[in-house]
Amino acid sequence: MKIIHTSDWHLGRSLFGRKRYEEFEAFLNWLADYIKEEAIDTLLISGDIFDNIAPSNRAQELYYRFLCRVADSPCRHVVVTGGNHDSPSFLNAPREVLRYLNVHVIGCISEAIADEVLVLSDRQGEPELIVCAVPYLRDRDVRRAEAGESYEEKGRKLIEGIRIHYKSVCEEAERIRHELGIEVPIIAMGHLFTAGGQTIDSDGVRDLYVGSLAHVERDIFPPSINYLALGHLHVPQKVAGCDFMRYSGSPIPMGFGEAGQEKLLCQVEFDNGQPFVTDIPVPRFQEMETIKGDWEQIASRLEELKSKDTTILIDIVYTGEQVVGDLRDRLDELTAQTKLEILRIKNERIFEHAKISSIDDETLADLSIDEVFKRCLDANEIPLEQQEELINTYREAVLLVQEEGAGLEEEAGA
Repeated sequence: MKIIHTSDWHLGRSLFGRKRYEEFEAFLNWLADYIKEEAIDTLLISGDIFDNIAPSNRAQELYYRFLCRVADSPCRHVVVTGGNHDSPSFLNAPREVLRYLNVHVIGCISEAIADEVLVLSDRQGEPELIVCAVPYLRDRDVRRAEAGESYEEKGRKLIEGIRIHYKSVCEEAERIRHELGIEVPIIAMGHLFTAGGQTIDSDGVRDLYVGSLAHVERDIFPPSINYLALGHLHVPQKVAGCDFMRYSGSPIPMGFGEAGQEKLLCQVEFDNGQPFVTDIPVPRFQEMETIKGDWEQIASRLEELKSKDTTILIDIVYTGEQVVGDLRDRLDELTAQTKLEILRIKNERIFEHAKISSIDDETLADLSIDEVFKRCLDANEIPLEQQEELINTYREAVLLVQEEGAGLEEEAGA
């Protein structure tokens, strides 16, 4: 059996206002071709299929067209679980129809644990894989809130809730395996942040919960799991160095910080119950580059890139000593009538002089919501010893708004 593990497609995501549908379409076409050519049996997508809870018509079209192509390939099963960016009700709405295409969708936590445990069969109808399809576990799904709790108490309860959920799902999987009387491999899916997980600036990875206590340790996952297919972190990586616990990472760069990073899929095969994982490189569908330096260095690199007959997305970071007030005009003139697209210009010299965020070359799109709040604290001269508690309170409010928004959207769709 050949299994592909992927996640964090973020269909519909833009980069500094630039739509990226061509990249998404190129990736999905490549993946559909790979599945067909390599006779992949099962595809696992561990959350964040879409970038927001109300995906555009174009993003939806790409998703459903891809699923139809896979259904017409040797691939027998697709398992889709929801991520923190996804709308549970949107993912779940067509699942009864998708089931006829052997696409299994678990958009959110189920009332019955058994609904998250899937038994997948081979071409002869014999069970060959058990999948614990665990979606993103929202705080309200696994933790009972109580008045007056500290951040540490909330974190401990949240971790314990996640532990109990995985324990319950895996116990159900073990029960089914015992009934089958066959040592069928167990794969667990998930969308969370493990302790020690690697991220990159500008990759867009949101905090799932408040505080680092909510980063789960490896031992939270039961030993019955033969392979753990995780989503949420965009950098491909192992969990605590374990070869059979993996983040596949995002298949295309979510920001310029990932531009030079090799993107992967994880291909999993079992031999006597032991997983063997192969990293499958994903082609680069769009050239991206950050150019950092003084004017001479930036201009020289742009001249080099102009010789390439392809579209290149560019992030400019000016660090020269000289203050260049007309930097944007110079860059526009240099790249006119070329395929170079400058999406952001960050003039650090002007920023250092201004020391405020309202400069022409920096916009809110350049900043995370945490950075905006931190600048507000600094601008109002809030003492450092008070900032940590205020930042935690702010993050909790942001997460509450995000989850309430998803909850209201889910109720509206019900």
